Amino acid sequence: MVDITAVPAQPGMLRTFWASTNLIQKIAAIVGVSLIVLAAFAPLIAPFDPLDQSLISRLRPPLGFERYKDGFYLGTDELGRDVLSRSLYGLRLTLGLALAGASIGLLLGGTLGLLAGLKRGFTEDIIMAAVDIQIAIPFTLIALLILAIFGSSLEVMVVVLGIAGWEQYARIVRGEVRKITQMPFIEAARASGGSPRYIAIRHVLPNIVSPLVVQFTLALSNIVILESTLSFLGLGVQPPTATLGSMVGYGRDYMPTAPWMVTVPAVMIILLTFSVQITGDWLRDRADVRLRER
Repeated sequence: MVDITAVPAQPGMLRTFWASTNLIQKIAAIVGVSLIVLAAFAPLIAPFDPLDQSLISRLRPPLGFERYKDGFYLGTDELGRDVLSRSLYGLRLTLGLALAGASIGLLLGGTLGLLAGLKRGFTEDIIMAAVDIQIAIPFTLIALLILAIFGSSLEVMVVVLGIAGWEQYARIVRGEVRKITQMPFIEAARASGGSPRYIAIRHVLPNIVSPLVVQFTLALSNIVILESTLSFLGLGVQPPTATLGSMVGYGRDYMPTAPWMVTVPAVMIILLTFSVQITGDWLRDRADVRLRER
């Protein structure tokens, strides 16, 4: 019998992460987790309803400045709404839209890239032609056209953000699949009678996790910026619902007199993209099968 007491305890995921990261990565992870917690528990943390208006409290500065009003720690906007509460709800919606969009792009682009890499021939030509078309046309123009035709509802925004970067996933997966399928272990799997589906799931997918993780983090940051840009232009989620980008957009006219209206959501956008990018580097290293085996 095996003496289970003699088997050393495996370090937990959190301890492994903490031991394998540098200071910048630790800070990024803490910031990222904090933002996710703030977004998830926004209804419990926000001191006010983000839609509540009070014109007698409009353009009040944050804590520490003259005319500060009790309870409005980060000031109020042009309609007297609490900037902190709107920022928390805006972070919640922006993060949710980014995650939904990046996940759709990963699913769509990854599936098409896998098909292009495994099927070859006519299927590959059609998929890569669609990729070339999307790359050739600036996506902002595509997004503006879709939003002009179908409106700026949440559902339309999710679709727009979902197709924002699928071509990058498709190109990466196709290239990796074509490279991996020429390796000896794939030939051995074919010779042993492995079906194309089994080879794709068992041998191909584990070896393309690393580039997909990297692309997902890049896409997540890019989608946050894209959503913020569309909302800044007034083409994103429509008021009174708040996103970080729309708060920056509507607050730009008040920059000389109420800079906190722009500063708070803008800082959240910067912190969100920073934490995602840095943490993504660590995830790339941990997800790479070849690096783990060294």
